[in-house]
Amino acid sequence: MQAVLQFPDISPIMVTLPFGANGFPIYWYAVAYIVGIIICRWIVLLLIRRADVWRSGTAPLSEADWENLVTWMIVGIIAGGRIGYLLFYADSSVWGSLWSIINLRDGGMSFHGGFAGVILAGVLFCWRKGIAILPLADAIAVGTPPALFLGRLANFVNAELWGRETTVPWGVIFPGVDAQTCVNAAQNLCARHPSQLYEALGEGLILGVVLLYLAFRTSALKRTGLLLGLFVLGYGFVRFLVEFVRQPDAQFTAPDNPIGYAIQFGQAGLTMGQLLSLPMIILGAVFMIRALRMKAA
Repeated sequence: MQAVLQFPDISPIMVTLPFGANGFPIYWYAVAYIVGIIICRWIVLLLIRRADVWRSGTAPLSEADWENLVTWMIVGIIAGGRIGYLLFYADSSVWGSLWSIINLRDGGMSFHGGFAGVILAGVLFCWRKGIAILPLADAIAVGTPPALFLGRLANFVNAELWGRETTVPWGVIFPGVDAQTCVNAAQNLCARHPSQLYEALGEGLILGVVLLYLAFRTSALKRTGLLLGLFVLGYGFVRFLVEFVRQPDAQFTAPDNPIGYAIQFGQAGLTMGQLLSLPMIILGAVFMIRALRMKAA
């Protein structure tokens, strides 16, 4: 018999507050967002206070400006993440009512959309305040992986965004009819890759440790754009690889396209996640090459 892991009995609700008739649930996913933003805020504050790590000998913005920008970024994350999901992943039923469009309690956030929302918020704020964008983006890149790590763990707790069927010994049997419906009839246990944990490890823990080391222990921040490029390339690369074992959204699958390719070339193709990650890989490489050609001050 295949060795598999049963999904742990963890509720997606961390705690229910005694408000209203049925209480007010606090979800792990919401807590992950909040704690991730707090950690990012703290890391960037530490960098702002370290004048010696910056190319110009001073941080690109004040602590007060950073606190204001965090608010802008929160709006960018939520609005961009939801819009990105609606544009790239949602099926037609979501567009049936205004409530289903704005309802975040049932899931539906896109990292790529949230990333674009943060960029837009940051650019607008920097333009308004006359702040240099690239040095600030380097600092935010260093502070972001912990939030990704927590977010992917929350995806696992929610038993969502699981992987494809697998026979590896660490395959997980996720709850729910969709997760336990197997394409391969011979595999009645339907163990799946815990792709959320793969992404937590790659784009969260490993990428985060590398960025923190480079920012605080080397002169990487003096090569403007280097850490931003590494983050963008690193996330795109990890996401591109994990997509090979991640179950695609249902709207992309069909009898003639069981792999869930968004663009198909005969028997091969690219998923939506891979399509959105390719520009990140290219853009990240461009930033890194440009920065590495720059002399560290």
